[in-house]
Amino acid sequence: MMQVYNTMSLEKETFKPLHEGIINMYVCGPTVYNYIHVGNARSAIAFDTIRRYFLYRGYDVNYVSNFTDVDDKMIKAAAEQGITVPELADKYIAAFNEDTLPLNIMPATVRPRATEHIPEIIEFVQDLIAKGYAYEVEGDVYFRAKKFKGYGILAHQDLAEMESNAAGRLDDGEMARKEDPMDFAVWKGANDGAISWRSPWGQGRPGWHIECSVMATKYLGNHLDIHGGGIDLAFPHHTNEIAQTEAHTGEKFVEKWLHNGFVTVGDEHEKMSKSLGNFVTVHELLKQVDDPMIIRFFMATTQYRRPVAYSQRNLDQAARNLERIRTGYRNLQFRLATATAGADAAIEEKAQAFVDTFVAVMDDDFNVQDGVTAVYNLVNLANTYATAADVKTDTAQFILRQITELMNVFGVDGMAQDDILDADVEALISEREAARAVKNFSRADEIRDTLTTQGIVLEDTPQGVRWHRA
Repeated sequence: MMQVYNTMSLEKETFKPLHEGIINMYVCGPTVYNYIHVGNARSAIAFDTIRRYFLYRGYDVNYVSNFTDVDDKMIKAAAEQGITVPELADKYIAAFNEDTLPLNIMPATVRPRATEHIPEIIEFVQDLIAKGYAYEVEGDVYFRAKKFKGYGILAHQDLAEMESNAAGRLDDGEMARKEDPMDFAVWKGANDGAISWRSPWGQGRPGWHIECSVMATKYLGNHLDIHGGGIDLAFPHHTNEIAQTEAHTGEKFVEKWLHNGFVTVGDEHEKMSKSLGNFVTVHELLKQVDDPMIIRFFMATTQYRRPVAYSQRNLDQAARNLERIRTGYRNLQFRLATATAGADAAIEEKAQAFVDTFVAVMDDDFNVQDGVTAVYNLVNLANTYATAADVKTDTAQFILRQITELMNVFGVDGMAQDDILDADVEALISEREAARAVKNFSRADEIRDTLTTQGIVLEDTPQGVRWHRA
């Protein structure tokens, strides 16, 4: 039985979809005013890995993740760049797609933008006002937080402490307009000449929290299986989503709340963030790392609730571990050329036991660290079987298929060796074998060096020469 850690209860709970075989999942996406940094990518990769595991287990997954394409940060950034807010959004949405593609992040089922849902947001706010949960003051509309029973439960904070913190963030104007410091904006009046829309309360823009409530319920219904995001979103963003959504629908909003841990940097394990100025953009990192799958593997193999310690040393370790897996895969793939027909039941039984372990630990709140250990054990079996005197085709293919499928859960591809070499390279490999046969080792070494400069690495094994691209 699958278990997930629910931030609402602070416990692992049995997970069963609300609808047989279907999972409706919403994950908060980025505010598109800059390139995403490694911390943003961590959340996207963590929930993409969870999604992939659900798919591996046979579920259909409706996965919705938004773009926040209007807010104060975007207005400021657009003004600094001398472009409109929509132009800024288009620029960084394109960058997001460009940067996440190499990381093998699956496209969302729906990737909605806040500005595409202004009529629905206005209708939502109107309903909150009609039900007495929201009120208008000078063009702003605020939600009465304390009117909602159980407000703040997701944050697991003392209400008085939250109220004090909220008051500390308000200027005198906001304090004067609000009935209570805890109240939050669902619509903001705007007469500043920046981007705005006509509403019953005058020109304005949606509050940050309201967009996710509107888009989640529009595309996934009033009651979701899973809502995810960074742990920093639990309060106030997700807390406010719960209040306004359940006030609007009268139904439970989310069954399970999942939150990923931060990416940290430095010896003090400081949270990576744009506000602290200690971030690395994915755009730049992709230029520095030869294989994007190293970044993906590094992020995907830390359990989603744990912090990820970003450093070059840890990236290098991930690269070595990934190469270990790929090498084991290719060792066995190479033996397919000399394998004999049939199967080895004992070997397949061992392989299946590692797969069963993978499923068991992943069913326990997506324990990817123990999951990747099961993959290492499967790779060790592949290495051992590759040295057997008689390798059976069916068994070798079974092991290779299992490694591929489990690594696909982590979103890592590139296991298989390319099947086709250029004719000139094939000729050089054949010439090298002939030179070795007549003990012309200087020519054999010369050919090896030539191939190395072309990115082809040769390995001499008891079963013959094998190669892979550097």
